[in-house]
Amino acid sequence: MNIKNVCVLGGSGFVGRHIVHQLARADYHVRVLTRRRERAKDLIVLPTVEVVEANVFDARELARQLTGMDAAINLIGILHGGAGGSPGRARSFEEVHVALPRQVVAACLGEGVPRLLHMSALGANRGGSSAYQRTKGAGEALVLEAGRIARADGRNVAVTVFRPSVIFGPEDTFLNLFAGLVRRFPVVPLANAQARFQPIYVEDVARAYVASLGEPRTFGQAYDLCGPASYTLAELVALVARLVGSHARIVPLGRRFSYLQALALECMPGRKLMTRDNFYSMRTDNVCAGAFPALFGFDPMPLEAVAPGYLQEGMARGRYDGFRRKARR
Repeated sequence: MNIKNVCVLGGSGFVGRHIVHQLARADYHVRVLTRRRERAKDLIVLPTVEVVEANVFDARELARQLTGMDAAINLIGILHGGAGGSPGRARSFEEVHVALPRQVVAACLGEGVPRLLHMSALGANRGGSSAYQRTKGAGEALVLEAGRIARADGRNVAVTVFRPSVIFGPEDTFLNLFAGLVRRFPVVPLANAQARFQPIYVEDVARAYVASLGEPRTFGQAYDLCGPASYTLAELVALVARLVGSHARIVPLGRRFSYLQALALECMPGRKLMTRDNFYSMRTDNVCAGAFPALFGFDPMPLEAVAPGYLQEGMARGRYDGFRRKARR
C-alpha cells in the first residue's frame, strides 16, 4: 500500500503531536484537523504538515477534509463525558467514542481512503464497568467490523486498532498531575491506590502508529500497547514523589472513601481531576496480558528511563517561575 498523505484527527493533542512529528520525519504529507489552530504552533512550522481548523463532528466537513487522503488516524477521545446534545456543552462519551468513529468510517468509505488507524484504550469492553470502557469498546468494535465488511464487499479500507495503557511523556496529564499534587500538599489521599497500570511512553505509541501504516500484517488487527513494567497507582505516585524530592505522605483510601472522593471531585467546578466513571474504570487493572507486539520491531522504554528527566525539569522550571513572580517579571 503506497501511503503519502495522512489526515490526523486530534493531531494537536498530547499523543497526536508526537505522531505528527514522526510522520513528518518520515516524509509523509500530513493534514492535522484541530478545533483550535493556535494549539498547534509547533506543528505549523513543519514543512510537510498542514494544520486545518475543522469541526470533525460535521459529516460533510469531515468528508471534505479526507478527500485525497491515503490514510486517516483518529485519536479523538475524552476521559470525562459531558451531557452532550447541544452547542456549548461538553460532548458525551457516546458522541466521541461511538458516533465519531462511525462517521470517520463512513467518510473513509465515501472518499476512498484505503487506510484507517483508530485509537481505543486498554480495557475497552462493551460490557465494561464504566461508560468510558463501554463506549471505547463499542467504537473499536464498529471500526473493526466496518473493515471486515469492506473487505468482504471488495472495498479497500484496511483498519488497525490500538489499545494503549496510560500514556506518559513530558506533556502528560498523568504523572505531571501527581507531581503537582505531591509538591503542593504534605498529605495526598489516594483513591483506588491498588489499581494497576502498565504505562507506555508516548514516543513508543507514536512509533507503533507510524510503523503500522503501510504494514499489511497489521490490517484488521487490534494491538494492546504497554510498557515493560506494571505498577499500582500508589507505587506510581510514590515514585513521582521521590523523583521530585517530595516527602508528601500518600494515604491510600478504601473503596467507600475512594468513591466519595471521586464524587466530590466530580462535583467541583472547573477541570475534572476525577469522576465516578474514572473510579469504575480503575476497578479493572490496566495491564497487558502479553508482551509488547514484536511486529513493530522495538522494545518500549521503561518509565524510569524517561520520567525523571521531564519531572525534574518541570520542578526546576516551577522554581524559576516562582522567582520571576516574586521579582514581578
